[in-house]
Amino acid sequence: MCNRYETPRPEDIVRHFHLQLSLDVPPSYPPAIGPRNPGPYVLSDRLVVGQWALLPDKNPDRIPRGWNGKPISTNNCRMEGMTKKSPTFRAPWSRGQRCLIPAVSFDEPYWGSASGKNIWWRFRRADRSPWALAGLYNDWIDPEAGEVVHSYTMVTTNADSHPLMRLMHKHDPKAPDDQQDKRAVVAIERENWALWLSGTSEQALALVQPPRLDVIAHAPADPAITEQLPV
Repeated sequence: MCNRYETPRPEDIVRHFHLQLSLDVPPSYPPAIGPRNPGPYVLSDRLVVGQWALLPDKNPDRIPRGWNGKPISTNNCRMEGMTKKSPTFRAPWSRGQRCLIPAVSFDEPYWGSASGKNIWWRFRRADRSPWALAGLYNDWIDPEAGEVVHSYTMVTTNADSHPLMRLMHKHDPKAPDDQQDKRAVVAIERENWALWLSGTSEQALALVQPPRLDVIAHAPADPAITEQLPV
């Protein structure tokens, strides 16, 4: 799961994703994004800024809530949930509400160091271009104000067999290595942007894979740390 990432400037997003937009008044969002912060996502024809925590259709307010009214985390969407299990994500998926999330980098927790403490690990693209991460979006209508609130979530998939991403997050000593259910974000390569945004659900689902090892550059998020991963 990803809970923090850095996003490009609006003008860099427009240029990289070939959007035909006027940025006389650039959209506002922080460069470092955390859950429920405003962040940008890309559709086939426009750049949208919304809350990084998807709001279900019938949510009562701007905090994502489950069926029992308690707050839930919706900044990440498990692939298994969007296709079958989760009503929060299943509806946007079934409606084809897919987006690309621009990211300069994203961070994951690494617990395998000798100290036994978490080291935040940062993932960039080896070619220095922004990531285009797979996402879903939803336009929620505030029942009191009638305002349309944009929101989005980042799709994740199983990474137990990935040589690098399987090292992130805590290891469950009670589960075999191939049943840890480690998670990874989904990177959509440039040649597949249109398929993710506008293709069939079958075509989009085939793209839900962890990032290829050859496109990843990685290091500790803190440059003062010289830790190396055992890969």
